[in-house]
Amino acid sequence: MSNVTVRSVVYQIDGVSYESRLAFIDGAAASPGLVMAPNWMGVSEGAEQIAKNVAAKGYVVLLADLYGQSVRPENGDEAAAAMMPLKNDRVLLNARMKAALDQLTAQKDASVDTDKLASFGFCFGGCCSLELARTGAPLKAAVSFHGTLDTPDPAAANNINGSVLVMHGASDPLVPKEQLPAFEDEMNAANVDWQLLSYGGAYHSFTDPEANNPGNQMYNKKISDRAFQSMYNLLDEVFAQ
Repeated sequence: MSNVTVRSVVYQIDGVSYESRLAFIDGAAASPGLVMAPNWMGVSEGAEQIAKNVAAKGYVVLLADLYGQSVRPENGDEAAAAMMPLKNDRVLLNARMKAALDQLTAQKDASVDTDKLASFGFCFGGCCSLELARTGAPLKAAVSFHGTLDTPDPAAANNINGSVLVMHGASDPLVPKEQLPAFEDEMNAANVDWQLLSYGGAYHSFTDPEANNPGNQMYNKKISDRAFQSMYNLLDEVFAQ
């Protein structure tokens, strides 16, 4: 991990400053680029640690700031206040995800193979990752960890260019059960290459070491390790094509 560098990437969207984080192995040759959408807490120490862990596998990871440089939630109420306007306005959400993808490919700190791009995200960020794919962004894969699956425009799945991987906790009370068959129908109707892995005994936020709300959000190291390995397996596959 010591060879992973993290740098701030500051940019403007409609006159507002955003500060994402770029994690990469310094001096590496051109590497696949990943946009990471964090959970509702936004750009945080925990999210940055995930970005570093993934970058250590040989990726350039942009941890996307979706709220703005001055918005760093410190509790659930602040996170909800920052998240809901985006959750309720997918056009706005997608504009910020596209801006993050543009920053990943345009920045000069790390060399990115722009033919090998993907997205991944956690909880709210999982929703963001899937929505970016639905815009037709040039992604080889879009991955969601314990994210919501609903979308206001299911037909937009026809725009998806790459593979989709959803990892869901079978005991997750925060992702409505009816979203799963609706997601399957959406993907099938658009002939998307998709997978939905449902982990028995896993609750919401199963990848988050800080999650400790029994019956709702609970960290599960075994499931988390399996889920990340599933993402790496898919990325190896799609980037080899």
